[in-house]
Amino acid sequence: MKIDRLLSIVIVLLGRRLVQAKELADMFEVSVRTIYRDIETLSQAGIPVVTYQGGGGGIGLIEGYRLDRNVLTDGELAQIFSALRSLSAYTSDHERLMEKISSVVPPSRSQQFRSIASRQIVDLSPWGHHGALQQKLALIKEALEESVTVSFAYVSAEGTATVRSVEPYTLVMKGQSWYLYGCCRLRGEFRLFKLPRMKDLIKENTAYTRLDLPSDELPWNDYPGDHAAVSEVIVHFSAGDKHIAEDRFDCSELQVDGCGGYTVALRYPVDEWLYGFLLSFGPAAEVLEPAHVRRRLGEMAADVAIKYATST
Repeated sequence: MKIDRLLSIVIVLLGRRLVQAKELADMFEVSVRTIYRDIETLSQAGIPVVTYQGGGGGIGLIEGYRLDRNVLTDGELAQIFSALRSLSAYTSDHERLMEKISSVVPPSRSQQFRSIASRQIVDLSPWGHHGALQQKLALIKEALEESVTVSFAYVSAEGTATVRSVEPYTLVMKGQSWYLYGCCRLRGEFRLFKLPRMKDLIKENTAYTRLDLPSDELPWNDYPGDHAAVSEVIVHFSAGDKHIAEDRFDCSELQVDGCGGYTVALRYPVDEWLYGFLLSFGPAAEVLEPAHVRRRLGEMAADVAIKYATST
């Protein structure tokens, strides 16, 4: 993303007197024009970047300028490093930036830095192969950089299929899933699209003007229960399946039932997501109440049993 590249450019310039724009463009896999726009952005931010013309010219920092390493402690740099590592499975940009952050730490403190950075590891990538997701993320990032629209076939959570043209604004990871937030030209408003539901994703040549997003109306900050009817669902796990409950819920949520098992009270909107979540436990979980949720789960489980009983 742009902020990663800007920080990386500053770190490169700190280590070298002059760098050619073409070399920076090749290094970050963007156009020379994009590099010059980045240089202008850095200048507006107060970084004294200058361009020298002529055969021995290039891009550099005003002589005597340096980045005060005391602005960020080793612990703070390690936290940034860990945050970038959590996303590195999806893009090589973060790996390059991680290398540059490591290079800022003096050799005398590198071992301590590695120790701090390894105390907590967050890996947000899913198990197994996720090449298709990486391709979608890369294409959307390109569209974000170039401020052009993307189009794709989309299937909603209700199974409705449409073709969308969207002005991309933000890539969002929420609940271990990637989403694109942008202005949908079909609906004429901002929408949140889940990447796995996209098919035939392409980058279009239609440019758009990016607007400021209202920070108080961003949909990923909303809990669905704030706008939907929430029900309390009581779920029981027997003694033989209590380990499954312990794996999924915090101990403070589990109530001992007196027979070696647990009950847990869930508060969610009663929708297809909730039914899918409850069915994911298989026979280990039994919904005790409310009655209509228990009845609907029984019907769904019976439908599954019929489907497998008649399969060849």
